[in-house]
Amino acid sequence: MIIVMRMGATEEEIQGVVARVESMGFRAHLSRGQERTIIGMIGNERLVSPNGLLLLDGVERVMPVLQPFKLASRDFHPQDSVIPINGAQIGSQRVVIMAGPCAVESRQQLLETAWAVKEAGASILRGGAFKPRTSPYSFQGLGEEGLELLAEAREETGLAIITEVMGPEQVELVSRYADILQIGARNMQNYNLLHAVGASGMPALLKRGMMATLEELLMSAEYILSHDNYRVILCERGIRTFEQYTRYTLDINAIPVLKGLTHLPVIADPSHGTGRWELVQAVSRAAVAAGADGLLVEVHPHPEEALSDGAQSLRPKAFAELVRQARQIAEAVGRTV
Repeated sequence: MIIVMRMGATEEEIQGVVARVESMGFRAHLSRGQERTIIGMIGNERLVSPNGLLLLDGVERVMPVLQPFKLASRDFHPQDSVIPINGAQIGSQRVVIMAGPCAVESRQQLLETAWAVKEAGASILRGGAFKPRTSPYSFQGLGEEGLELLAEAREETGLAIITEVMGPEQVELVSRYADILQIGARNMQNYNLLHAVGASGMPALLKRGMMATLEELLMSAEYILSHDNYRVILCERGIRTFEQYTRYTLDINAIPVLKGLTHLPVIADPSHGTGRWELVQAVSRAAVAAGADGLLVEVHPHPEEALSDGAQSLRPKAFAELVRQARQIAEAVGRTV
């Protein structure tokens, strides 16, 4: 349920409503717009009558939130959320580029890639220190050594760091090195991990599960948001369909649908969405045209030697061309890169 305050409601009136909401056993979430303040009631509101709330000073109207996701809904937060990360503003007019290798393999590989993506226009470096793989015999990542290399790359290049966290027990460790915690598709509904990331207060990028609906994605985001951690970024990375010519099917529809349902930033991962490097540029253009707030792209200086996902990784030259094309598309739809 949301309580819409009258235009010009005083701070005393707003705090009076907050106090009333909390006295009823709910949490109050404030969203302050340019003209009005909206107060969200977080909790089981089915037994609450709006009539008593309408009598409170400064209240204009009380409305139920029909969507099961509350904090992620635009009913609670009508304006787009903008998440600042090391100078980048994710969710703003500028389309933010995150790029780097699927897995951190060595110091030379990581630093070479970091400088290349920065020169091309990326503002955030991606790289996996812990790698969830289908096969237990595949490369599983360098662990904390990989995190240390990512921190060194940030120190040298100034790029912010996004890397994956795989379990609740890793949240504290990864938070010491990363600027954004990535929750992978396989962990989208790992509720213990979602709770831990929410409680950490760290910015989080939540990837859509390979067979998840958009509502399921938003309900997973709700777990993080429920800890008063509102720095959540959604990522469309492709879903599993019957198609065999691509690794997954990147759902371009999801981008404008999510932008309508939620205030949270939405980015696209064309590398996992296609699984083929030669398709990444085209799908990136489509994602930017559809309204994506950013791109998450895999880049490797020598994809033929990559220990993970070389087939979908761009060489630095191809990545620079991708950024050039994305910039042109962004300008055509009134944005920048």
